[in-house]
Amino acid sequence: MAIPLLNCDMGKSFGNWSIGLDADVMPYVDCANIACGYHVSAPHVMRKTVAPAVQHGVKIGAHPGYPDLMGFGRRSMACSPAEVEDMMLYQIGALAGICQAEGTALSYVKPHGAMYNDMAANLELLEGACGP
Repeated sequence: MAIPLLNCDMGKSFGNWSIGLDADVMPYVDCANIACGYHVSAPHVMRKTVAPAVQHGVKIGAHPGYPDLMGFGRRSMACSPAEVEDMMLYQIGALAGICQAEGTALSYVKPHGAMYNDMAANLELLEGACGP
């Protein structure tokens, strides 16, 4: 029987708002779903979250969402599959670049909030997110 992995959504700070105790929690999780900037986060927050993940051997996952800062990515948006693919590529690429700068790589992608729910309900969006 496989040992279950503990994952945690991280990198949720933005601007003047520091949210969560990511550095304190990092030693206790196996996987970190790191916000990629559209629903929350910023480049310096992403990098500040990746560094302790690397230090503690935590798998890093991109946590892309809709461009919905006011709704924290929890509101559905009328997007085409191509738009969803572009949003995902943009956000995943940003985090992948930060990971590369920190000497690591992404392990997985876990969409956030409404984007995740919309993909579960709409096969075309899911296929768009997965690309060709």
